Amino acid sequence: MERGYRSVAIDGPAGAGKSTMAKRLAGALNFLYVDTGAIYRTVGLAAFQSGTAPGDRAGVSALLPGLDIGLAHGADGLQHMSLNGADVTEEIRRHEISAYASGVSALPEVRAFLLERQRALARTHDVIMDGRDIGTVVLPRADVKIFLTAAPEARARRRYEELLARGQSADYPAVLRDLLERDERDSSRAAAPLRQAEDAVLVDTTGLSLEESFSLLLETVRGRLGA
Repeated sequence: MERGYRSVAIDGPAGAGKSTMAKRLAGALNFLYVDTGAIYRTVGLAAFQSGTAPGDRAGVSALLPGLDIGLAHGADGLQHMSLNGADVTEEIRRHEISAYASGVSALPEVRAFLLERQRALARTHDVIMDGRDIGTVVLPRADVKIFLTAAPEARARRRYEELLARGQSADYPAVLRDLLERDERDSSRAAAPLRQAEDAVLVDTTGLSLEESFSLLLETVRGRLGA
């Protein structure tokens, strides 16, 4: 009998801690972690490198056939991204790439280009997948759906501290402004807008520490999986 793989979808706005929480959950549950945002960031980086505006639908679409996007998981369980043979795992996290990722992810051609790649991973592994439309579009039949959020100010503060920890220059008001603009773009785009799935559990981590947030999520996911 073919094994039935389990899937956990974690959606939410930028800076909600999806990647951090999903990585830890995957380790605790022995699931494969799939950071879909990193995949879109890789397409955004390709647009950036080519000088193509992220909202240039024709220009970005023309880039897609020539992109060799690789996704691999090392022994450490971390997801590494490559673009045309070059490891771009760190480069895609640059602050200026965030706007490119948001722009290209609004394009239907980009979403169609990446959709099957994401679903294929869920057919062959137990997965925890995070993004903006996992529970609504990519994995609408996921076993567990979480909508992870926090107040904009809390999310901006986390993103600001994350950038500083990576050695990047950052300005908190600018990070907050960019985050609010991205929230608006992600929620209002025509293709797979950010929204909470009807059967998703809302988890708001405003005011919670990292450990408190993780404990709440782990308890929620285990309860839903019956693990």
